[in-house]
Amino acid sequence: MLFLGLSILLSVLLLLNFRIFPRYEVNTFQAIVFNYPVCFMTGLLLLPAGQSFAIDFSQTWTWLAFGLGVGFILTFLLSGASTQRMGITATSLANNLSLVIPVCFSLFVFQTGGKTFDLLNYLGLILAVVAVGLSTYKKEPPTVEADSSAKPTSRRLGANVLLPVAVFLFYGATNTMINYMNIRYIPSADKTIQVTLTMVLGAIVAGLLMLVVRIIQGKEKIQVKSLIGAVTLGVPNFLSFYTLLLALSAFGSNGAFVYPLYNIGVILVAAMMAALFFKEQLSTANKIGLALAILAIGLISWQELTALI
Repeated sequence: MLFLGLSILLSVLLLLNFRIFPRYEVNTFQAIVFNYPVCFMTGLLLLPAGQSFAIDFSQTWTWLAFGLGVGFILTFLLSGASTQRMGITATSLANNLSLVIPVCFSLFVFQTGGKTFDLLNYLGLILAVVAVGLSTYKKEPPTVEADSSAKPTSRRLGANVLLPVAVFLFYGATNTMINYMNIRYIPSADKTIQVTLTMVLGAIVAGLLMLVVRIIQGKEKIQVKSLIGAVTLGVPNFLSFYTLLLALSAFGSNGAFVYPLYNIGVILVAAMMAALFFKEQLSTANKIGLALAILAIGLISWQELTALI
């Protein structure tokens, strides 16, 4: 349980970083780009004794891992924007409930998963989608004067609501691709760090290319604060994933048990941190969405949870 608890806290720490970056005028884009070299160095330090990192371009999974790295940085950028504009709770819900997508692919496309879904499991999948919609709902703030100036505000709000939805879809897509790689291409469990480092390397290449283009266009100028933010972001970013892998190993690779507890933990801790430190107010719809999220995850994995009682 120690590794699982650490993974939950580290994952929430990522969201807290995004939330406080504007307060300290940290360039979120630059912090995300530079966080991946920090992730890479953190991973190198965690390599088992006697192992070294090497890339084999003749392997299909190498190119898939590179592609996933590009997906990671795009998802991270969306997560940062969503956290700052829609709040920690909505973003963490969209992130964690994205497990619906890889679960559906495992059941209906890859036809894996180790269990047969029943009516309650399917009900949980439906409730999860409903929970995402409710958790991202924000009432339009009242305006003093009912004039045409209210229309742009409404349009901006509508665009912002799409950010958690995009986080939901992108996280689901990347997790689905990871499952596909595990099924088809990952050679053995001892290659986990190697594959992870390859993914991070893909994110580094994509991020630096994006940064160079923006610098040439005159849209970016390297800031020292962003480099500091990259460290506070990169270390927990890698460690959250690494401790989750350790938690899976501790529970005999029982992902059907670990992932629901992980997702429930992140949702609850993120909501608590948002309320305590940032005074984020939850509407009635948001609270219903939070309750449905917990219920949905419980229904999806009720067989594994009841087996422990």
